[in-house]
Amino acid sequence: MFDEEDDDFMENHLNEDLERFEEFLKGGSMGYLDSDRLETLIDHFLINSQYTKAKKCAEHASDQFPYLSIFHLRKAQAISAMGHLKEALNIISRIEKWESPTSELLLTKASIFSQLKDSKNAIRYFREALDLSEAEDKDEIFLDLAMEFENAGDYRKAVEVLKEAIAFNPHNEGAIYEIAFCYDHLGEYESAIKCYSDYIDENPYSFTAWYNLGNAYTKLENYDKALWAYDYCVLINEDFGPVYFNMGNAYLSQEKYLLAIESFHKCIELDGDDPMALCYIGEAHEQLNELELARHFYKRSLELAPMLPDSWLGLGIIEDLEGRTKEGLVLLHKAAELDPENAGIYHVIAGAYEKIDDLEQAAEFYQLSLALDPKDDECLTNFIELLCETDLVDAKEFIESFIEANPGLLIAQVLKVNVLWLFGRKEEAITLFAKCCEQNKKIAQEIFDINPSLKKVQEFLDLSEE
Repeated sequence: MFDEEDDDFMENHLNEDLERFEEFLKGGSMGYLDSDRLETLIDHFLINSQYTKAKKCAEHASDQFPYLSIFHLRKAQAISAMGHLKEALNIISRIEKWESPTSELLLTKASIFSQLKDSKNAIRYFREALDLSEAEDKDEIFLDLAMEFENAGDYRKAVEVLKEAIAFNPHNEGAIYEIAFCYDHLGEYESAIKCYSDYIDENPYSFTAWYNLGNAYTKLENYDKALWAYDYCVLINEDFGPVYFNMGNAYLSQEKYLLAIESFHKCIELDGDDPMALCYIGEAHEQLNELELARHFYKRSLELAPMLPDSWLGLGIIEDLEGRTKEGLVLLHKAAELDPENAGIYHVIAGAYEKIDDLEQAAEFYQLSLALDPKDDECLTNFIELLCETDLVDAKEFIESFIEANPGLLIAQVLKVNVLWLFGRKEEAITLFAKCCEQNKKIAQEIFDINPSLKKVQEFLDLSEE
């Protein structure tokens, strides 16, 4: 009860002081305010991004209490937020001549250097501030320090800082999330798995750790393990919406469409309508051939996010599946306009043009797709199959130039085997197929899907079974 009364007292004073300050700005007198009330007033302006008022109030307070460095520091904080960084640093330098630096002063200095894109000095002063700070402030400073390393592009150092943060406070949720972000940038998903597994050994009831462990497994496309981790997250906190979204994605990848739909609906139930969740529900219904339901959810998604390319793509695919390919192409092109760097959309457009026998346009969009994503085996296979049906010389020229540009892609070599065979260069085809089998027999065996007639050629059968 006393605390509530005290809060009311402070709030009433603040309101009164705000009115007095407004009169002061108009040329009136503020009267006497003690230093605590002035500091509260300045902090109010800073918190509410009223930096000009914060600066003027800090200057007034400095006139009243010139020996209190806090008001000079508040002015530096206000003007740095206004973009006057060099002037703010000059003020801080003067404060440092009067007294030893505090954690707050060092944090302000670090923040200014960060704004100046001087990560080296920002890191230095964040670290010094961390050494001087109270225990309850360290969590946030660890995050600031890690993010400064990220700004400098040094994600490995950021990981070291975040591990230090978690060791200091195992419940630092921000550090747990941020370390996942860093491992993601480094592409070190196995390291992320070990980090979260070790953390869970000590903190088995951290739902965020289980969630991030699941995300790391998802990055490695180990969906069984991802779902196992997500299940533990749900057991600990069944009201955590994001985990259901990621579970839905994992189920989609496993072609478990009913479970995916259930997960996305749970996500929406907890966090409200989400355009991507609605879109993915549409995709799941599309895969179940429930096209009207799919259309319904794609449209609901677009009501929330009219510029979402995935939903336009989905609607275009439905038109194609229902036999209206030309109408579908209009929607597919809309998706491509919204996401011009998405190779998968161009692949779908190419297939649609091939379906209506516009082979010139189909070839153009296959090539656009492969230029963006040369590792799309399915797209490359589809395009070479098209060329083999229309112009074998073009097929040979394209696959040879493609292999030269992408020498490590084995499926391209397998496709060349088929092109050589169709050209009648059978010995070359068999020799190349033998080399493919030596590299990866499973991929080499895809030749029988590309050209089923080769199942009757003994040399190919013998090489694929050795």
